[in-house]
Amino acid sequence: MDQRIDSRAPRTVQRSSLQLRPGGHFSDVNLSSVLFTQRLDDPKHVRLQVWSAPGRTKPSFEEAIKQKFKDAKKGDSFGPSCGGAHSKSRHLNSHLGTNHWWKVTVNIPADWEKYERVQFEFDPGCEAMIFTTDGNPVQAITGGYGGDRRVEYIIPPEARKAGVHEFVIESSCNGMFGVPWNGDTIAPPDMNRYFSLASADLVVPNQEAWRLLWDFQTLRQIVDTLPGNSALQNKALVAANQIMNVFKHDDAESIPRARKVAEAVFGEEWEKKGERVYEVGDEKEVKVWAIGHCHIDTAWLWPYSVTQQKVARSWATQLDLMDRYPEHRFCASSAQQYKWLEQLYPQLFERLKAKIASGQFHIIGGSWVENDANMPSGEALARQFIFGQRYFQSRFGKRCNTAWLPDSFGLTGALPQLIRGAGMDYFFTQKLSWNNINVFPHSTFNWIGLDGTQTLCHMTPVDTYTAQATVGDVRKATTNHKNLESTDTALLVFGNGDGGGGPLAPMLENLRRIRATANNSRDITPVSMGHTVEEFFEDLAKHTRQGATLPNWHGELYLEFHRGTYTSHGSIKKGKRKSEILLRDVEHVATLASMVKEDYLYPKKRIDDAWEKVLLNQFHDVLPGSAIGMVYEDAEKLYTEIAREGKSILEEAFGVLLEKSVHLNEPPKATSKGRLVAVNTVCAPRREVVQVPLGGPAASRLRSELVQVAKDGKSGYALMDASQGSGVAFATGMFADISPAAAGRYDGGFFLKNSNIEMKIEDGRIVSLVDLELGRELIPQGQTGGLVIFEDRPAYWDAWDTEIYSLETPTYLKFANIKVAETGPMRASLRAEVKIGSATSFSVTISLDAIPATLKKNSRSFVRFDAEVDWHQRHEFLKFEIPLNIKNDNATFETQFGFVSRPTHKNTTLDMAKFEVPGHKYADLSEYGYGVAILSESKYGFAASGNVLRISLLRAATGPDAEQDQGFHKFSWAVAPHLGHFLESDIPIAAYLFNSPLHLRHVPDSAAGGNVASLLRKAPFIVENAPNVHLETIKRGDDDTFSQNSKTARSIVLRLYEAYGGHARASLRITSQLQISKASLVNLLEEELEVLEKCTNKDESDEDTVLTIDFRGFQVVTVKLVLDSAKGMKRYKPSLMNHGILAQVFGEERCLGKNKDTDSDDGGYTCPEMHRPQRQHTPTVVQTIRRFCFKDSCSTPTHRRIGTLSLDAALESEAAGVLHHFFRREGRRIVRGGLAHPEGRRSRSRREYT
Repeated sequence: MDQRIDSRAPRTVQRSSLQLRPGGHFSDVNLSSVLFTQRLDDPKHVRLQVWSAPGRTKPSFEEAIKQKFKDAKKGDSFGPSCGGAHSKSRHLNSHLGTNHWWKVTVNIPADWEKYERVQFEFDPGCEAMIFTTDGNPVQAITGGYGGDRRVEYIIPPEARKAGVHEFVIESSCNGMFGVPWNGDTIAPPDMNRYFSLASADLVVPNQEAWRLLWDFQTLRQIVDTLPGNSALQNKALVAANQIMNVFKHDDAESIPRARKVAEAVFGEEWEKKGERVYEVGDEKEVKVWAIGHCHIDTAWLWPYSVTQQKVARSWATQLDLMDRYPEHRFCASSAQQYKWLEQLYPQLFERLKAKIASGQFHIIGGSWVENDANMPSGEALARQFIFGQRYFQSRFGKRCNTAWLPDSFGLTGALPQLIRGAGMDYFFTQKLSWNNINVFPHSTFNWIGLDGTQTLCHMTPVDTYTAQATVGDVRKATTNHKNLESTDTALLVFGNGDGGGGPLAPMLENLRRIRATANNSRDITPVSMGHTVEEFFEDLAKHTRQGATLPNWHGELYLEFHRGTYTSHGSIKKGKRKSEILLRDVEHVATLASMVKEDYLYPKKRIDDAWEKVLLNQFHDVLPGSAIGMVYEDAEKLYTEIAREGKSILEEAFGVLLEKSVHLNEPPKATSKGRLVAVNTVCAPRREVVQVPLGGPAASRLRSELVQVAKDGKSGYALMDASQGSGVAFATGMFADISPAAAGRYDGGFFLKNSNIEMKIEDGRIVSLVDLELGRELIPQGQTGGLVIFEDRPAYWDAWDTEIYSLETPTYLKFANIKVAETGPMRASLRAEVKIGSATSFSVTISLDAIPATLKKNSRSFVRFDAEVDWHQRHEFLKFEIPLNIKNDNATFETQFGFVSRPTHKNTTLDMAKFEVPGHKYADLSEYGYGVAILSESKYGFAASGNVLRISLLRAATGPDAEQDQGFHKFSWAVAPHLGHFLESDIPIAAYLFNSPLHLRHVPDSAAGGNVASLLRKAPFIVENAPNVHLETIKRGDDDTFSQNSKTARSIVLRLYEAYGGHARASLRITSQLQISKASLVNLLEEELEVLEKCTNKDESDEDTVLTIDFRGFQVVTVKLVLDSAKGMKRYKPSLMNHGILAQVFGEERCLGKNKDTDSDDGGYTCPEMHRPQRQHTPTVVQTIRRFCFKDSCSTPTHRRIGTLSLDAALESEAAGVLHHFFRREGRRIVRGGLAHPEGRRSRSRREYT
């Protein structure tokens, strides 16, 4: 009888004993002791030389290799991370991490040729890149002992034969997450950190021992992940335990025996299949599709310059892995990163192109960067995809079919329409798995946007885009899948991000073992390799009947986390808003200039370069304000460059459209006479009060244009009239129906008042806001509006988060030291100070104009707040709030190309989670008949809680930028009451105008011909019959050629959208001066969708082109107009400045100054010096003015005649403006008699002027 001992341990003991992994207390006897066969580091076999680049410079390989290197050795320290002492200051050079170059020569012993592999182990404790001696990047090095460790460089076989190998290494003093102070990831960087060269060894790895390690790790993962009652979990536990028993550190033969044990789980001789392991079994059983990825933040805890290195390191490593693991597929987004690689690492870029062509390296995303999706404007979001797709097409001959934003902090409902418009069908994300209140209910679904466009969306149930390719990751793809009733497939996106280099070889080894296990057991989900992201989505669409069996999600994907990012780093958000508006204006004006003057070349490249900078700064850790300080130094420099270049292009284009005109900041010579002109780049009529500086030699000339001079005499206020839409606006007088604005004191406090709005401040708070025409008080009794500050201490993510509990700590601030700044009649204002802490200073000017916000009938005026703040708070959140006598369960917030409604209550946790939300230019609370909006000039955080509307102004986080928002800020907002519900209001256009100031110009009389281009005098593009349709963009076609001798047809691209959520049939009128040969609807990439039928509409002597376009709610429509190459634009003899409206009224000769003074009783008439560029006025206005200005049939206007002119309201603005200038030049004034009426009744349809 055999005597046997039952030595089986309890399961819990067995599991806890599985300790074969490297390191630990038993490293001298466990697998760690046999992972390497040979190791040499002596100078005979390893020679090191180093050159440290000066300061924080980043020399190229070609520059570095020419320098003088010195001998170095293992153990040497190098640094610092940024130079200088540790500092929490953000005022640093733009490159994080000093750079150190190493020349390495290894001499390989001849008897090492017998080994399977020889490698060089280089551990600098930071990131590095290995180059060949001719400068070709080979692979990345990531030092340290984290999960991203990659320190081995495989010596090429030909070098082993030669016995000697030389190469070059560039090391940078930053890690995967920069160099955070005290090791806290989101802490400001440690600027004085040094690194030590821990390893520089020539080694022989025991490859079979490493394979046993990978076997054991996979078995351990199965044991730790699968339920204890599964057969596979028990089998893996037994196998792992047996391996520990079989392995002996002093018996090399025990390693293959131990590996044989693992075949009980992986399958017999599974390893011989290699990459063909994925071909075993039925492909229909595959549920998890694995794709390699390296999520590299374009900037975050390091600046843009470091990202350029991270991209090259990571992607070079993946090209190497593809050669070693043929099944490996890798995807990368962000056209900007590809462009950096193309510019800085051209050899690597060519290798990358070859892998893209072979199908191993996949372009995804279709965007310029992985942008924030809350705050960019609609047009900027469109440009993200336009610029991304055009780059990919131009470099690789194809575009992306999957949009890719895995890490953006919330996703606007405008995206599905833009994704589809840019030629993509699918969308991948996962950030909503970070929600801190509610779990998002879907993994795979149809995402339906604002306009009804849908895209197939997958949110990986693995809940990460940096999976480690473990058994747990693969299993989670199924167990965490929320839509198993519709589909059970999922995407596993694996690989270290942020410079971690993407997938590691052990990850690929692990996936092979997981698939081998699935081929041998049904207890684990099979994983597939070798496919693209697009193939995953195509399979998903196929098996869900193109999404028909999937659930739908309508509207925005709101992230219940990182709500503070709508406000952090306010200056960056302001720079973004101003840059977007500037480039919109640049394209508009440059397009018109290119139509007017044939030798003016549309500056396409300069505009594109500026757009690329805007798009770069919209990266999802830059724009939200969650990066280190030096990132914002870079970003602000880019905004400065955009402003400088944009203004330069504007000046050149204005030089074509308004010859010899100058910006008011550049006054002409003292002898130059001229007039004040404003260019309106918003395709909407407007009448606006502008502040005109009175300094410089042109002051006396400008003063005559004003209707009010400021108290300090340094500036004045002019009323500019652009009531015909885009084009030029001219200074005009106060119209008959304009009552003056006023400001003053009363017993209880201060007031601002005009004909329709009155606001009162008592005890430093806004206590009353009254609609005077209705007699309606808008602030509930006992409540007040004004500034309020909250404690702001999130649980961890400082710059990212603000939490709901902060709303429990309000401190209501008061306006103090209030003074009346301006008393009207055109602008009235109060100036106040606000006490915030001991170090912060806050001053604000609160103003009210005499005119309403827009030209819409019954429009109300808004109260404007212009703040200047020297901010020095810490962990506090400043907001402005106003309580309203308005009840609605939902408030309205502008989003890209439309708006979104959100709850004002907390009925559910979904409602409660939206205590801070993103918005663009307005937030509105309305009920039937009335509403009030807050307009924003550069802020994006809002809240609507009950009847209180808030806008967030400033935060004060201390990590990862210790100095976030500290210092000077200048920003504006407004409170805008309106008649009717929001959907009946003018708030969208009022907010648009609030953000789009007129371009003020001084036009001298001496200008050549006094030319004002006809495309400015008359709006070239007008949207009619659809007030809910806005014309957003006017630009040249992307495929036009821009050269002096170009013979190709020119094109103009217009982008319009429906702003209120309803259908529309719009008539797009195009001036007859543009000879249109073809008009088409196109997608965002300007590919034709439909040819539009043109019709002509005779207006006066011109035949304008009219296009009829149907819109659904929130639809974005792009129209491409191809100009007749033979005709182009109709050319007219330039109108002289004094040959404008006066020529129409008084006749050409009289206005050319050819008449002479007379001695008649009427005083004769000399043509006044109305040297201003006027549009062509309608015949009705011209004839009406002629009848008013001339006696009977006499051709001489009278100075003595006093008459009454009765005008239709529709003609009032135009005629009154002309009359004002005419009589002012004659030393007369119009006596405003707009309230005069027969029988004592007020007439709203007619006005009378005397």
